[in-house]
Amino acid sequence: MTLIIQTLADGLVLGGIYALAAVGFSLIFGVLHVINLSHGVLVLMGAYLALTFSAFLHIDPLLTMPLVMVALFAIGYAYQRLLIQHAVDRSQFGSLLLTFGVGLMLHNVMIWVFSPDMKNITPTYAFTAFKLGPIAFDAVRVSCLIASLVLLSCLAGLLNFSPLGRVIRATAQQTMAARLCGVNVPHVYALTFAVSAAFAGASGIVIGIILPVSPADEATWTLNAFVVVVLGGVGSPAGALIGGLLLGVVSTLTAQYIGPSFPNVTMFLLLVVLLLVRPQGLLGNAFAASR
Repeated sequence: MTLIIQTLADGLVLGGIYALAAVGFSLIFGVLHVINLSHGVLVLMGAYLALTFSAFLHIDPLLTMPLVMVALFAIGYAYQRLLIQHAVDRSQFGSLLLTFGVGLMLHNVMIWVFSPDMKNITPTYAFTAFKLGPIAFDAVRVSCLIASLVLLSCLAGLLNFSPLGRVIRATAQQTMAARLCGVNVPHVYALTFAVSAAFAGASGIVIGIILPVSPADEATWTLNAFVVVVLGGVGSPAGALIGGLLLGVVSTLTAQYIGPSFPNVTMFLLLVVLLLVRPQGLLGNAFAASR
C-alpha cells in the first residue's frame, strides 16, 4: 500500500509539471488554431536561460523565473508577429511547416551554444527531503509542484478576470465580432503567443530542476504537450492540469508495475481510447461555446 501511495504522489508531482509544460501549447491551439511544433524548443529555452541566469546572478533557479518569462514573452511576441502571422495569412498548413522548421533550426542552435550533453539545474536544496507519514517527498519536487500550481492559477485568473483575458477569449470565440468591436486581432494573437511562450519558459525551469535536459528533448516535450491537450481539452488551464495529472499518474504507475520502457505505450493507448470516447477532451474546448 505504501508503494502505491508513493507512486501516486510521484505521479501527481510529474503531472503538475506536464500540465505547466502543456498549458502554453493549449492556449495557442485554442486561440490561434496553430499547432506549434516549436513548443518544446521554447520549453528548453526556459531551462537554458534559467541555468545561465542562476549561474551569472548566483540566485536560486526558481527566482530567475520572472526574468525568463519576460525574455520568452518578448521572443514569443516577435516570433508570432514577424513569422507565424505571415504564414497563417497564406495557409494554416504553412504555419505547421514554419514552426517545424523553426524548431529544427533552434534545436541545432541550442546544440551549438549549449552542447548536446545533458544538463541539470541544481538548487541548494536539491538533496533535502522530508516525510509525511510513510510517504517521502524531496524539496525540489514539492517546490516545483507548488510553482506549477501557482503559475496555472495565475494563468486561469488572467484569462477569466483580466481585461486582456476577456479580449483573448472574445477573439478566440468570435474573431469577426472582435474585429467589428475594434479589437486589434493580430496584436491579441501576438500577446497570446507571448503569454504562452512565457509559461513554456517557466515550465522549462521546473523541468530542468527535476530532470536533466538536452536539446534532443524538445520533440518529447512538444509531444507530451499535445497529448495533455487532447486529454484535458483545448484552451483551459484546468483542462491542462487534469490532462497533465492523468498523464503523470498513468506514466508512474506503468513504470512501477509494468516496466520503465512502457509509459509511452500506455500514454498513447490512453490517448486513442479518449479520442474514441470523448474526442473533445475531458473538459472540452474552452473557447468553443460561441462557435
